[in-house]
Amino acid sequence: MTTLLTKAIKQIEKLPSSLQDEIAEQLLYDSENEIAWEKALSKPQPKLESLAQRALRESKEGKTKKMGFDEL
Repeated sequence: MTTLLTKAIKQIEKLPSSLQDEIAEQLLYDSENEIAWEKALSKPQPKLESLAQRALRESKEGKTKKMGFDEL
């Protein structure tokens, strides 16, 4: 366990049991989601790789235009 996590848990131990349980539920939920994301992202992504290659190719060919989010 990291130093920061140990510090956080010591701080949480000072809270009432009901709040400790709420925080524990949130930590479990978040960690399960993180594990699921890592598992999903560790698999090959052929469609995404193909789209990335296409975007790079089109950029090199001058077929793209630099834009900001507000211009989309």
